[in-house]
Parts: sequence; C-alpha cells; structure tokens
Amino acid sequence: MATLTIRGFDDELHARLRVQAARHGRSMEAEVRAVLADYLSSPQARASGGLGSRIHARFAALEAPELELPARDEPPRAAVFE
Repeated sequence: MATLTIRGFDDELHARLRVQAARHGRSMEAEVRAVLADYLSSPQARASGGLGSRIHARFAALEAPELELPARDEPPRAAVFE
C-alpha cells in the first residue's frame, strides 16, 4: 500500500473532514480513502476528459438557438488604430 502526505491542508477543511468522518463512524484516514474512492470511481471522473470536454458537457444540455452569421460582403481588412 502507498502512503500519501498532504502538506498545507486547510484547517477549516480539516475540521469539516473530521466531522464528516465522525458522522460516518470512520477515522479521518478511512474517510479520505472513501471520499477519494467514491470520487475517482464516479462516471464523471472517468469521462471528464480535458477542459474543452468538461465545458461542452456542462453546456450540452442547454438549448441554444442557432446563430445566423451575416454574409461577408467585403474582404477582411486590417484594424486601424488612431
């Protein structure tokens, strides 16, 4: 079995973890193992992919109207800064 050390663990997060472990009747170490196992075995964690995939998944269920792009009547030109 591997050992994991977490440095700089936030005190508030530590307290919340301790309370959650007590509610579940486990040690903090067992609670961390359970939280990580649950998170990493979820379908979302397995299929999260890259950032673009996660953004697409978040907004895929929204119904957005199709945007009509205007016809381009003239060729693009360089910007003029005055």
